[in-house]
Amino acid sequence: MNNNTIGIIGCGWLGLPLAKTFIKAGFTVKGTTTSKNKIDILKNEGIDASIISLTENEIKGNIQGFLKDINTLIINVPPKLRGSNKENYVAKMSLLHSTIKNSTIKNVIFASSTAVYGDFDGEVSEKTKTEPVTESGKQLIESEQIFSEDNSLQTTIIRFGGLISEDRHPVTMLSKKNTIENGNMPVNLIHRNDCIRVIIAIIENSWWQQIINAVYPYHPSKKEYYTLEADKKGLKSPKYLLNNHKKGKKINSTFLTNVKNFEFLTSIIS
Repeated sequence: MNNNTIGIIGCGWLGLPLAKTFIKAGFTVKGTTTSKNKIDILKNEGIDASIISLTENEIKGNIQGFLKDINTLIINVPPKLRGSNKENYVAKMSLLHSTIKNSTIKNVIFASSTAVYGDFDGEVSEKTKTEPVTESGKQLIESEQIFSEDNSLQTTIIRFGGLISEDRHPVTMLSKKNTIENGNMPVNLIHRNDCIRVIIAIIENSWWQQIINAVYPYHPSKKEYYTLEADKKGLKSPKYLLNNHKKGKKINSTFLTNVKNFEFLTSIIS
């Protein structure tokens, strides 16, 4: 294998179509799943697949074999902090980082979230101070730093907005609620197709050692956007409560759009 080998930890909703896109572009792709049932699915797509499970205390599976000969690794593992089986995500990422240090990997893309900006009120760029308020946001920012502060790795952090696709949309869950807070605040979303295009652009253009916001540049209010989307899908639209004391955060993808002239191609409007 050579520098054309991409590793993806987490071949799920985003990772699998990302891997397929890389393969079509001529890359060799090694990918992981935690499910034995998915191994054949990945292999049938041309992915060199491994069963790897990351925990706070150990990495189950042949992680050394998976990491062997990979030049660029994409870490696409969101924190599991809901429900009763909460984890120490920072400990998990620290363990993964230590393992990566003993591999051939030089470049890392770490998939993070705009949750690291917390309840900031107003326009947000990559230079905005991170002040996470949720446990997920707090553990993500600590995990970002584990990789970005390691000078032996070239790490780029992508802070994705809310993730959507044709088969995944937050309005489905929101329609089950009676009332939604902060209906006047802007949405910060990105379609999976553009998530993939951002990741590919980073690798093709060597945008290393960067922090990148990845959010579609259209920010209607929650009330306006989700009411429209609920109507299109034939779903009940909840009542939206307004907060006249705060504008909410509007996240700008300044690096992508202003510095690199990146164009988002897939609208968040269905």
